[in-house]
Amino acid sequence: MDVRTLRWFQLVADGVTVTEVAEIELVSQPAISRALARLDAEVGAPLLRRHGRVLRMTAAGSAFKRHVDEVLHRLDDGIAAVAQTVDPELGTVRLGFQLSLATWLVPDLVRAFRIGHPGVQLALSQVADGDADRRLDDGSVDLLLSAARTRPGLARREHLVTEPLDVALPADHPLVGAGSLRIEQLREDEFLVLREPAALRSRTIALAEAAGFAPRIGFEGDDVTTLAGLVAAGLGVALVPRSVRADPAAPNAALRLVPLEPVQTRDIAVAWVRERPLLPAAALLRDELVARARRGELAQLLDDRA
Repeated sequence: MDVRTLRWFQLVADGVTVTEVAEIELVSQPAISRALARLDAEVGAPLLRRHGRVLRMTAAGSAFKRHVDEVLHRLDDGIAAVAQTVDPELGTVRLGFQLSLATWLVPDLVRAFRIGHPGVQLALSQVADGDADRRLDDGSVDLLLSAARTRPGLARREHLVTEPLDVALPADHPLVGAGSLRIEQLREDEFLVLREPAALRSRTIALAEAAGFAPRIGFEGDDVTTLAGLVAAGLGVALVPRSVRADPAAPNAALRLVPLEPVQTRDIAVAWVRERPLLPAAALLRDELVARARRGELAQLLDDRA
C-alpha cells in the first residue's frame, strides 16, 4: 500500500475534507479520490462513505484506521530514529505532565534541558490522571511526568522526587496554629477535592475512611490551584501537594498548609512505555531527569519553592 494514500485516508478519517487534503498535499482532488478508491479495493471493503458534503468512516474504516494510526506512528518514529541517530540533538520529545506539576517542576526541567540541548524540540501537553495510560499507549507522549500510577505492565517508572501532601486550611481555621493534624480532626469540615479519577481525590477519601468517617464533599474541581483558592475563601479544606504554596496563582496570604500526622507524600516519577524503545532525544531527556533527581536537585527545588 502507498504510504501517501494511507496518510490521506488518515486525514480524511480525522475530519479533513478532500479539498483541504488536496490543498495541503498539492495534489488534485480527483487524484486523492482515485487513491482512496484503490485503497478500498486493496482492503476489500469501503472505508469511507459520503454523508452530505463530507466523508465519514464506515465500520470497516474505523477498524482499519486504528491500525493505520499505529503503522504510521511507527513509521514516523523509525524515520525520526534514523535522523536522531545521525544527530540526537535535533529530535523532538513529546513530554506529558500532570497538571499539578505545571507551576514548579516542569518549567525548571524545560528551562534546564533547553540550555544544554537547544536543538531538541519539546512538545508539551497536560495529561489528566485518568488519561495517562491512553496517552502513553497511543504514543502521543514519549515521557510522562506524574504521580499517578499507570496500568501494570504498561510503563516503566523512574522515581524523581517525593513531595509531601498537606492539608490546606483557610487562615481563620481553628487548627491553623497546629504543627500537624490528624485527618479525623477534620471530620466536621467540608472537603474540596479533584474530580474523578484523580489520584489525590482517591487519596483524600481513603484517608478519611481509614479514620472512620466519610468526608463531606463541598466542591469538585479540575486543578489544585482552584482548590487552594476556594479553601482560602473559606469554603472548606483540601489535601494538596506542598508545592501549591509556590504557585503564584494561589492566594498564599489567605492559605495555610498544615502537615498531616502520619506524614503523607506522593512519588513523582517519569514514565515511558516498557515495550517501545525511546528515541534518542527522549532517552536523553529521561536520563538527564533521572541524573538530576539522583543528585538531589529536584528535591532541593521543591524545598526552595515550598
